[in-house]
Amino acid sequence: MLLGQGVAYRIDSPELMAMRDELADAFTGLLTPQDQARPRLHVTVQNKVKPAEAKALAETLRADFQPRPFVIAGLAAWHYRGGPWELAMKASFRG
Repeated sequence: MLLGQGVAYRIDSPELMAMRDELADAFTGLLTPQDQARPRLHVTVQNKVKPAEAKALAETLRADFQPRPFVIAGLAAWHYRGGPWELAMKASFRG
């Protein structure tokens, strides 16, 4: 999918969206408006390039893309302190 100045692979996962919704409910009142909005789950391939460069990469990737399953190894949460991000927690999944 084109992001304007980048390219990403869309993730269609009801299970992952359900996990996100559960986490968002647990943080009700603490999330920014952006984090409260319904996300478009994706993996970013390219970011902050000229739109023409993003469009060219998207066309190249579409030519031979084959959807496949993916695995999530864990979760991490970060604090944004107005500068660099600071790791708040990290949890790995078993199995």
